[in-house]
Amino acid sequence: MSASSSKANPKAGPKAKKTDPQAKAKTKARTQPKGKSKASVSLPRRIAALGAILALVAAVVAVGMAIGKSGSDSGKRGPSASGDPSADPMQGAYARAEQATSRRKDGDPLALGRKDAPVVLVEYADYQCSYCGKFTRDSQPELVKKYVDQGVLRIEFRNFPIFGKDSERAARASWAAGQQGKFWQFHDEVYAKLRKGDALAEDKLVDLAGKAGVTDIDRFRSDLNGSAAEEAVKKDQEEGYGLGVTSTPSFLVGGRPIAGAQPMAAFDEAIAQARAAAAKKSEK
Repeated sequence: MSASSSKANPKAGPKAKKTDPQAKAKTKARTQPKGKSKASVSLPRRIAALGAILALVAAVVAVGMAIGKSGSDSGKRGPSASGDPSADPMQGAYARAEQATSRRKDGDPLALGRKDAPVVLVEYADYQCSYCGKFTRDSQPELVKKYVDQGVLRIEFRNFPIFGKDSERAARASWAAGQQGKFWQFHDEVYAKLRKGDALAEDKLVDLAGKAGVTDIDRFRSDLNGSAAEEAVKKDQEEGYGLGVTSTPSFLVGGRPIAGAQPMAAFDEAIAQARAAAAKKSEK
């Protein structure tokens, strides 16, 4: 438990005296922080509520997966207990989430794969996140070979810096590299090993951009520090927070939430389910 969330010991100090309920209410009212508008208070509450909903969906899915795997004696494994990968009762919610979050834009430098691929994987990540790096090094190449190159999957990256200014600078730098068609090369270069703090200083990012094949370094510096990069990163952040994303890496695969650098089996299962649902939808 962190210091900011620690609770006072109820046994410490003298025994509390009984107080009049009305007096207690008045005291509580006087101790409320001043100067906060209703909007400033309600926004964190809305974000927290969305986060709780997303966490609940993830928990329901996890339970369903566990039942589907442990409840069968046939030795066959599938995304659902019924054996139909599109039979998940949450599939309608996943489809709506996929539609709301996948951008499918022509020429998107932060995307890999066909615009009309049946399944979209949206990733929210921070460049100082060790597990984001693990996903990039271990799972991403396999996903590209197995699904992206086959036209089944599209990967869309979202900058979601949560570790302060260094993360935000790296996020803007990745966007700047994308303006010269080198986003994924830069992305992979940064994640080649864990980099934190001074390792993501502007000069270090410039060096990484050069290694990634960015040729116009002056433009890269200008784009990195420009308002367009800041606005693009902010847009990705607001999208993630609106969904209730609170940690990295977080994924939506066909709208289905996956938290953390999960093993390939988790992505295989989610992709199979989303692909089957997309096929069924196209038949109608």
